[in-house]
Order: sequence, then C-alpha cells, then structure tokens
Amino acid sequence: MKQLTKAEEQIMQVLWKHGALFLGDIVDAMPIPKPHQNTVATILRILVEKEYVSIQVFGRQHQYAALIAKEAYSKKNIKKMVQNYFDGSFVNVVSFMMKEKNISVEELESLLQQIKKSKK
Repeated sequence: MKQLTKAEEQIMQVLWKHGALFLGDIVDAMPIPKPHQNTVATILRILVEKEYVSIQVFGRQHQYAALIAKEAYSKKNIKKMVQNYFDGSFVNVVSFMMKEKNISVEELESLLQQIKKSKK
C-alpha cells in the first residue's frame, strides 16, 4: 500500500465518508477552499493508478469509489507512525499523550477496560 499525499488523502476522506461519487459530487463535498475540478480529476487518476480508487463509467460520467477501507489505511499509518516516532512502542505513544495532556486518566481507564474485555 503506497503512501498518500495530503491532497490524495483529502479526496479519500470524501469517498470514505460518502461512498461512490461522481467527480462533481466529490468537488462539492470537499472543504473550502474547494480545489478546481481538473485538479481533483488528476488526483483521482493517480488514486486509480495507486489502486486506492475504482472507476465505473456511465456514458461520459465516471463514478469513483474507494477500494481501500479507511480502517485498513488508518491501521497501516498508525503502525508506521508508532514505528517511526515512538520506537515501535504503543506504551511510548500513551506516555507521550499523557505528558502532552492529550489523554485523561478516565480515558486511560476506559482503554484498560477495553483491553481487559478483548483478552476474555
């Protein structure tokens, strides 16, 4: 699975959220400032080449759909981030989050409960 650029990921977010869409619908769903339709079409062509997106042709219209699930992409990127920035340790991630005050004790307790439930 190849890495996505920020622009590619932005389009994938639209497809993940809305499902299969035509080019105009993708542009409409993009955040402001909206990119030009030609730019989106070029990025979609690249996403098709990278095998992230499929095309279905309806006359002169092309409908685009995500081939890769958001969860699969997220899982790969989280593992890569943990490997690159936290020595492959999720403990280091949680420790970092605690130091930065991005996670509360209550959230940690909730995570612990989820871990305990998944072990059963």
